[in-house]
Amino acid sequence: MTSKKIFVEQRAQGDFAVRRPNSERASDVLPTQAEAITRAKELSHGGAPIVERVRNTAGGKPDQWRKA
Repeated sequence: MTSKKIFVEQRAQGDFAVRRPNSERASDVLPTQAEAITRAKELSHGGAPIVERVRNTAGGKPDQWRKA
C-alpha cells in the first residue's frame, strides 16, 4: 500500500518540489507554490498535501508545515 502523504517544499533555486516521504527525487518541480500544491493534490489521490511555510506571517514563520 502506498502512502497518500505528500510534501510541497521550496528548493534553494526558488521553485517548489512535490515529493513523497523519504524519496530521493521529487515527483515534480514547479515554478510556483500554487502550481505545486495543485500537482500534489493530483498525485495524492484525495490526501491533503503538507506544505512548507515560506514567509513570515502573524500565524507562523518559515520552516513550519501546514496542510493545504
